[in-house]
Amino acid sequence: MQAVFKTKRCYIRQFMKSDLDAFITYRNNPKWMEFQYFKGLTREEYEEILLREPSVEKGAQLAIIHKTDETLIGDVFVKKEADACWIGYTINPVFKRQGYAYETVQAMVHWIQQEYPGVTIKAGTSPENKASIQLLKKLEFTPAGMEEGELVFQYV
Repeated sequence: MQAVFKTKRCYIRQFMKSDLDAFITYRNNPKWMEFQYFKGLTREEYEEILLREPSVEKGAQLAIIHKTDETLIGDVFVKKEADACWIGYTINPVFKRQGYAYETVQAMVHWIQQEYPGVTIKAGTSPENKASIQLLKKLEFTPAGMEEGELVFQYV
């Protein structure tokens, strides 16, 4: 399967059926997914969403795959709305605090800038999600207010 974009250690591609077990394991972990919305679905519901052809205009959930052993590290989301692209990211807790989120979001920002020049890149996070806030600030996203109970950050 062709990569949508790559990082030093990973490539980001469409989900495959073989990714589902690992995805469901971390996505249905209530403690780890405390701040996420896309969680707690059945295998059939995940299959329907993840295994269709991804569309950035409709919202694309993509797999983060380790280059060396093809392990699912986590997933990213991107959706283009008018002059903005909204992004999201989740790392499997087995791989937390190893720089994968930073590496992947940094590459995703670069990819979006190439594919959709001039768009503002936005990310929303819970005000309690300190790790996500810290990551966005480290990536030079700036606070842009609150929307529907979430802190919104943007990268211009």
